[in-house]
Amino acid sequence: MDSNQENKISTSQAPPLGGGGGIGIIRYGAGNIFSLTAALDRLGIPYGMINKAEDFDLYDRYIIPGVGHAGTAMRKLEQTGLVPTIKALNKPTLGICVGMQLLTSYSEEGDSDLLNIFPIKTLKFKESSTLKVPHTGWNQVFPEKENPLFKNIPSGSHFYFVHSYFIEYDKDYTLSAANYNNEFSASIWHDNFYGVQFHPEKSGVHGETLLTNFSKI
Repeated sequence: MDSNQENKISTSQAPPLGGGGGIGIIRYGAGNIFSLTAALDRLGIPYGMINKAEDFDLYDRYIIPGVGHAGTAMRKLEQTGLVPTIKALNKPTLGICVGMQLLTSYSEEGDSDLLNIFPIKTLKFKESSTLKVPHTGWNQVFPEKENPLFKNIPSGSHFYFVHSYFIEYDKDYTLSAANYNNEFSASIWHDNFYGVQFHPEKSGVHGETLLTNFSKI
């Protein structure tokens, strides 16, 4: 993303009028915010940026974006000073891709301790003769629990993935599952925290449905 796009994102979206409502996107320098905000713009979902702890009060829901290296992303998040506030959130919070991995306890990527909101681990895919790493492209997702995040999304719908590390399958926290060399958590859920390994903003109509659902949880 170039600096002009970054500046546009930071200035064009004011918090919802009167405070409350809308989605606060947590900015910590490790997310492709532009593609996410473009999707929210298409859907008419109000949003703004969270840069400091006080900004959380302006929104009813939060998204933790993320691309790249989980260990590096965690260090950047720690540098913001927002970690204690994030761990104490009681409003709906959605981690996307690396943002989802940050919610787990540990990642093999960089031998990194993470937020530990979910007591499960992020592990690296093993390559095989037929399936290469990273896992890139469309894959089917199968919800395993009833939850409004997947309302009006048929089981087996395709979503777009780009990742070399996966969140281990755990029936207590897995909201939906996918398979690539092994079964893994395509999405997770615990109390007000949600995570999706795929990119809903790049997943067509089903991804847009999921973002719309999250905006109403």
